[in-house]
Amino acid sequence: MLYAILCYNSEDVVGDWSPAEDAAVMARLGTVEAGLAAVHRLGAVARLLPTTAAVTLRKARDHLVIDGPFAETKEQLLGFYVVDCGDLDAAIAVAHDLAVANPDRGAYEIRPLAVYRPGGLGEARPRRAVSTRG
Repeated sequence: MLYAILCYNSEDVVGDWSPAEDAAVMARLGTVEAGLAAVHRLGAVARLLPTTAAVTLRKARDHLVIDGPFAETKEQLLGFYVVDCGDLDAAIAVAHDLAVANPDRGAYEIRPLAVYRPGGLGEARPRRAVSTRG
């Protein structure tokens, strides 16, 4: 079974790290990653870019795109898709397709990713294909 480990911290605190502080943290994380990679348990490693780069597609009768990662507090992050899109509009189109496929209430937060290490899980196979519209 695959797990996504979503890392929460203060965006302002992490954003204020100096390049040396960021490199030191990434080196410590790299030690953990190397151990996982050695036993073929490490997938992709990515940091979400700032929330100022995010938009949310609200699912309702008429879909609405708003700035920011603003899902209602009664909603929880349940999972994510990684998609390869040419630009934000293409990513919004993918989110729209997902909203049509799952028309219940909720939201899709759309955020650019900075991939640090692509990773690989050996024999592990994804349960669902990833949409790559663009």
